[in-house]
Amino acid sequence: MNAERLLQVILAPIVTEKATFVAEKNQQIAFRVSADATKPEIKAAVELLFKVEVESVQVLNRKGKEKRFGRFMGRRRHERKAYVSLKDGQELDFTEVN
Repeated sequence: MNAERLLQVILAPIVTEKATFVAEKNQQIAFRVSADATKPEIKAAVELLFKVEVESVQVLNRKGKEKRFGRFMGRRRHERKAYVSLKDGQELDFTEVN
């Protein structure tokens, strides 16, 4: 896989109450990823950026909510999330990203 492509796959970590609960309970980290990212690309990107070993990747697509903006109807953007499980003994440190 192209290293340039892998750097564009992961958009941001998801830091919410639910994501923190999942991280503590299941040893998973949540990321917002690009809409066309595949599981092997996400795995390779996390391993490249954070220098850890990934055990598995679970991906979900979330549709954007329809919202009202004054008298106009609009839609929030669609989002693709990835829950990444690390192998035993691995830990992710966001401060040491390349």
